[in-house]
Amino acid sequence: MRFQTLYEARWIFAMLVLLGIASCFVSLWLLLPILLLLIYTISFFRDPERVAPADPDAVLAAADGTVADIIEIEETEVLNARTRRVGIFLSVFDVHTNRAPMDGRIIYRKRHEGLCLDARHLECTNKNRAMTWAFENPRVTLVVRQLTGMIARRIVGWSKVGDELRKGERFGMIRFGSRTEVYLPLDADVLVKVGDRVTGGASVIARLSRK
Repeated sequence: MRFQTLYEARWIFAMLVLLGIASCFVSLWLLLPILLLLIYTISFFRDPERVAPADPDAVLAAADGTVADIIEIEETEVLNARTRRVGIFLSVFDVHTNRAPMDGRIIYRKRHEGLCLDARHLECTNKNRAMTWAFENPRVTLVVRQLTGMIARRIVGWSKVGDELRKGERFGMIRFGSRTEVYLPLDADVLVKVGDRVTGGASVIARLSRK
């Protein structure tokens, strides 16, 4: 999957390399900011391996970032039910690979056109470009939504409907600062609070009820 992450950056790397070569013919000082941009791009598209907790009740963060909000809301696209949404804001310095929050089969995937408002504002969840996913197993169906931000303009989906994913496995990414939301059943025990830092595919954000 690391190859897929780097593949998403191929044109950015190519442009920076060409600019670097061109700057050598003008001034070596111009090469410095290009090298800094290259280093940042490599950092942004990093895709570290993660070890998912074995706890079968654990729901994992679908992305790296900061918990921006936890609210009760009606999920009307897939579940048509009241849920608890955990919104995670990804800064331009976070890993932007998205990972499955639980074991399950992808039963829904749909892209939505929209705006590119600041991903830190709640209104972005209804207005921004997005991609909605649903993961289903015998116990529960979870919805995950990827949203663009002011800088992020591209949502990438590597998985497709029908794919079986283990929790923590990569299913897509968002290029540059953005937001990822996980919609939980109301009886799930949420273990994070607003302001917490979470790691996609590793941090437990909730535990499912055994009822």
